[in-house]
Amino acid sequence: MALLRAEDRFFGVFPYLVSPIAADGTVNRQVLADLVDHLIAAGVHGLTPLGSTGEFAYLDRDQKRDIVATVVEAAAGRVPVVAGVAANTTAEAVRQATEFVGLGVDGILAILEAYFPISDENVEAYFRAIAASVECPVVLYTNPQFQRSDLSLPVIASLADVPNVRYLKDASTNTGRLLSIMNLVGDRIRIFAASAHIPACVMMIGGVGWMAGPACLIPEQSVRLFDLCSAGHWTQAMTLQRMLWRVNQAFAKYSLAACIKGGLEIQGFPVGDPLAPQASLSEEGRDELARILRSLEAGGEGSVT
Repeated sequence: MALLRAEDRFFGVFPYLVSPIAADGTVNRQVLADLVDHLIAAGVHGLTPLGSTGEFAYLDRDQKRDIVATVVEAAAGRVPVVAGVAANTTAEAVRQATEFVGLGVDGILAILEAYFPISDENVEAYFRAIAASVECPVVLYTNPQFQRSDLSLPVIASLADVPNVRYLKDASTNTGRLLSIMNLVGDRIRIFAASAHIPACVMMIGGVGWMAGPACLIPEQSVRLFDLCSAGHWTQAMTLQRMLWRVNQAFAKYSLAACIKGGLEIQGFPVGDPLAPQASLSEEGRDELARILRSLEAGGEGSVT
């Protein structure tokens, strides 16, 4: 059977991986590799290192390189790896993109970090430069809540004409905006949801999956939800979605890396604490998250029939 092109493998559940950093600042590569194996065995469709859950804003150049190299090596081609590229300057973003492609990633998740406001023209130029520097598919990342200069609808429409800009991951809480994007770009760009959206609802309006931190904690249930949505079993899908939404609520309540790292620690993965000055998950948060995870492990609703 012929191998699928990289871009044809971009669908389904792509967990945003945490970044396990030891006290001396080195990447705990064995823990990360073990997590990769665990997630692939659970059936996830891809992996995304250096997303928001991966604390990209707190990592240095060497740490980012080691994380990407570890994930690519551990995945060993079993699922596509889409690495986050985030920078304040276009030159650094291009450098990261070309380095990560050299390490063997299948795609780039392009993120803009900005201290000063940037015009639409220069926002578009930033993403065009990343896409021009690589041949692999590029996923645009939009998050109006955290980004000082975000992708506007006209810029997204223009970037949809770039041949290897094939996907967009939307981390807003505005499903109406997401539908506006879909109507604007048609089939030129496919849409991934984030934990801020209800994944089953995004699938219902035409999304191809989701890239999100909670899938690290509930990979099997997330894959089951995707399968139900793909099969059009919407009643079962929404039953399962209501159960799983508790993890998303905890994710929003206790902050990104703290919640996922704390949950993985509960599950036996020694991924460590979020990088300072971020706070670790509180005891109250650990107790609440442990209860949620236990309840989901006990639940069996929502399987495909």
